[in-house]
Amino acid sequence: MLFNSFSFLVFLPIVYALFWGVHYAKGIENKLTWQHLILLSASYFFYAYWNVWFLVLLIFSTSLDFYSGQKVADNPGRLGKKTWFWLSIGINFALLGFFKYYNFIVSSISELLKTMDWSWEPTLLLITLPVGISFYTFHGLSYVIDIYKDRIKPEKDMLVYGLFVCFFPLLVAGPIERANHLIPQLKEEKKFNRAQSIFGLQQMLWGFFKKIVIADNCAVYVNQIFGQQESLNSASLIVGAVLFSFQIYGDFSGYSDIALGTARLFGIELLNNFNFPYFAKNVAEFWKRWHISLTSWFRDYLYIPLGGNRVSKFRRVGNTLTVFLVSGLWHGASWTYVFWGFLNGLFLVPQAVSKRFTWVSQTKLVSGLRMLITFSVVTIFWVFFRAKSISEAFAYLAGMVQHGGWIPDISGRKNLVILSVLIVGFMGIEWLGRHTLSPLVRINTIKNRWVKWTFYYSLMVLILYFYRGNDQFIYFQF
Repeated sequence: MLFNSFSFLVFLPIVYALFWGVHYAKGIENKLTWQHLILLSASYFFYAYWNVWFLVLLIFSTSLDFYSGQKVADNPGRLGKKTWFWLSIGINFALLGFFKYYNFIVSSISELLKTMDWSWEPTLLLITLPVGISFYTFHGLSYVIDIYKDRIKPEKDMLVYGLFVCFFPLLVAGPIERANHLIPQLKEEKKFNRAQSIFGLQQMLWGFFKKIVIADNCAVYVNQIFGQQESLNSASLIVGAVLFSFQIYGDFSGYSDIALGTARLFGIELLNNFNFPYFAKNVAEFWKRWHISLTSWFRDYLYIPLGGNRVSKFRRVGNTLTVFLVSGLWHGASWTYVFWGFLNGLFLVPQAVSKRFTWVSQTKLVSGLRMLITFSVVTIFWVFFRAKSISEAFAYLAGMVQHGGWIPDISGRKNLVILSVLIVGFMGIEWLGRHTLSPLVRINTIKNRWVKWTFYYSLMVLILYFYRGNDQFIYFQF
């Protein structure tokens, strides 16, 4: 089920009413258990709405990690503990590898053999990638790893653990939660908080604006430009690259806002996944602000176990590149994602070598230039993320400087002007709220009710005007 679908607009109020109805109902014992049942059932329905067979895999993965966590904790012997730990890790990676990487791996091996004059035509499988498998697999992995490292105790209640993995706002595209953050919240008795619900709705509204008004409108031009890059001038290609930067930000951070806002309706605070990344002043800072839950996951479960900053400078560089290569591969089974990860890692090497790698001047002008340079670099990297192949990405970048032309030669230039105004307004609002949890925190401080409600009604009008149907979220493919 998509957040931006009519089905979700029917589904959410029903779940909300049932959840809080149990809370206020008289004569019901174990209300928290009933609330867990409602949310878990709703989450399974939400996921099965795509494909009921995917739900079987989700339940198997959840049961595997719940049972493995118990066995890892219950085995005092080192051998038994390691056996159950690696069994869980192995099965999780085997499932992820089969569904997401089988065709990529065998195709890559075949291409490599061809360079050595060996011929092998592998059998490719018609595999449908289960929605959100990368996200819920990482939930389970972190849980088992934390138990193995004695950071947490295993959860005894299957309902609570199932909800930790499958809670529908975060199920298909994150944020990637940690057991020590989400499980304690799930076990707390919920009390209705009107202010929290209102802010949740406001945050959802801002997420819908990002997705429907910004991202989906950018997608129209991005698809057009990347689809015919050979015949367009440099100005068009530059516009396409910039618009994709805003498309992927509006799309993914919009999803995260809707997820966080939806969770707040049920009294749950999820991890913040974005912190105004396009205001970053270098690539390292960008990655502290973009997809925060994934970045921190790789830091804690890959970078630090590899030695982190406690090793030689040479090893630090290797660790940094390894993390970003794996991060690129996590995003998709394609060399474009791997190369995109490598480029990002390469720009973090100076920080890996020296923690003192900083800019001397901190004036507003220099800070602004640094933001612009960082945005430009990240935008160039996004071309590799969007392109179908590495060679196509390089051709696109070459076309940005070689095809000439100062005015985009694409259709719909009048609407492009309107979209540009919307993006400027969008980023302006984000700038005003950059020091808060959400731009709407700043909006809520406006004392003039007419101004405040005019803003919210304007968002709703724009969302309804630009709504074009159930456009897929980009990160659902990961």
